[in-house]
Formats: sequence, C-alpha cells, structure tokens
Amino acid sequence: MSHYVIVGAGPVGRETARLLAEEGHSVILTSRNAGSLNAGDVRTVSSDATDAAQLAVLSKGADAIFMCAMAAYHRWPTDFFPIMDGTVKAAEQVGARLLVAGNVYGYGAGAASPLTPNMEPDPTTRKGTTRHIMWQRALRSSVPALEVRASDYLGDGAVAYFSLLALPSLLRNEPVAFLGDPDAAHAWSFTKDTAKTLVAASRFTGEWGRAFHVPSQSASVRELVRRFAAALKIDAPGLSRLAPAELEGIGFSEGIEMAYLFEKPLLLDAGDTEKLLGVTASSLDTMVRDTLSQVADMGATGKEAK
Repeated sequence: MSHYVIVGAGPVGRETARLLAEEGHSVILTSRNAGSLNAGDVRTVSSDATDAAQLAVLSKGADAIFMCAMAAYHRWPTDFFPIMDGTVKAAEQVGARLLVAGNVYGYGAGAASPLTPNMEPDPTTRKGTTRHIMWQRALRSSVPALEVRASDYLGDGAVAYFSLLALPSLLRNEPVAFLGDPDAAHAWSFTKDTAKTLVAASRFTGEWGRAFHVPSQSASVRELVRRFAAALKIDAPGLSRLAPAELEGIGFSEGIEMAYLFEKPLLLDAGDTEKLLGVTASSLDTMVRDTLSQVADMGATGKEAK
C-alpha cells in the first residue's frame, strides 16, 4: 500500500482519490474547501496549497502528489502560479513524485491536429502561457514529474465550455449558441478517464519529465448536441455561433481568446497512453450520461439545476 496526496477536490481530483483508495492506498485529498468523500481510506483536509510548508506536512511519506487544483478562469495568470509553486516545493521537501493534471492550451493556435504529447509548446494566449509556465516549473523541480493533458471536459461536475454554454440551453429545451465551427471535429475528455490516466501514469516505469494525453472521443459540437438531446429525449435544438460581442454580453469574455479551440478540427493522439499506460477512452454516450447524472440527482432531491 502506498500513500498519495491530491491537491484539488474538483471532479478529477475526487475521482483520482476514489480510484487510488479502491486499490487499497491511503489518500489525502486537500483543497481550500475539501468537503468530504466516502471512498475507502481517503482523508479530506481543507488547506491552502500556496503554503508549501503546510502541504509538505500533509505530504510526509507520500509516494506522489497529484496537482489537480483549478484556479478561477479569469485569474489564471495570478492565482495558478502560487498553487503550482507551493505544490512543487512541497513535493521537493518530502521527495514525492509530481503528477500534473494539465490541458492542451500550451500547444497554441497554430498547432496541427491531431495534437501529440511531444509537440513543441507555442502558446498564443494568456491561459496557454500560464499552463506552459506551470509545466516548466514542474519540469525544473528536483523530483520526477509527469503531465496528463486533457481536452475539453465532459463528466459529472465538469465546469467546461460545453457545460457552461450549451448544457443550460439543452436543459431548457432552447436553441444552443456555441463557439467556433459547429461541424469541426473536436476531442472531448472524460473527467473519469483523466483520473484513470493520472493513476496509471503514477505507475509509469519509463522516463519521466514527459506528457501523456488523455484518451478522448471526437465529435463535432453539432453531433455532441444531438447526443445530449437524445439522452434528454428532446428534439435536437437549433445551433448558432457565438460572436465575441455576444460572449462579452453574457459575461464570458475569458472565452474569446480560447475560441480558436473550436474554429478548426482539434484531435488528440493518445497512442502512447493506450500503449504504455493501458488506458482507453470511455464511450461518448457514457460521457454524456455522466454529465447529465448531476442534473438527475438534483431533480431527485427537488433542487433546481443551475
């Protein structure tokens, strides 16, 4: 049995904790508001990862620290670096390996699809630059590090472009407005598959200091809307394209610089993950059902979906 610490109690962090506990490991799941998790030998601790000394105390004896924390989208350039620095310093103090839950923003708008994990980063946005610098800080640490990169999330509790822009309209059976070309193929990563990849990566016996892609499913936004509509037993709604001014109008100006993700095909090559880690992608229908499970749970308890 090993001991692990997970920084960040969002859907990926919580699922990673659950999977590790199922394998019989002891786990500390920590964030500023860690909540509770009924899963094996998991202890939740509310703490601030920017405090490296405090995190090091929690991480004493840990084989690895998983950095799954998320900063507010509009505060990535200011809030993410202290979290990453605290996590890296804690890992160095206790000699724990470091696994980072990242994304594909660092490849930049000019990257050719399918994206491969050995591509040279060329970030073209503030958020892409933030992610790239975070990974560079992990690479420069004195402990082995791996990054697991996901595309846009689907899954229960995922706060991502589809759940923010499309899902509310689908739940109201109204027309959907979204970014980019609705018919461009796009990679969708399941939060649970991301956790599986992180856990499998922690056992990787090859050379660290590299990235793995989360095995993902590909579908255009139009096809994904159809899948959700079918699961909700409604007719597929109309689909229109959001202009930058409209994003501003709905208070989502942070999405403007990332609109390039949906302007052309964006696919992930996860062949290394499948071959070296043994992880494959869940079906798209499984991702859809899981994303909607929170809505079903809220309906069963008489709560209104938000």
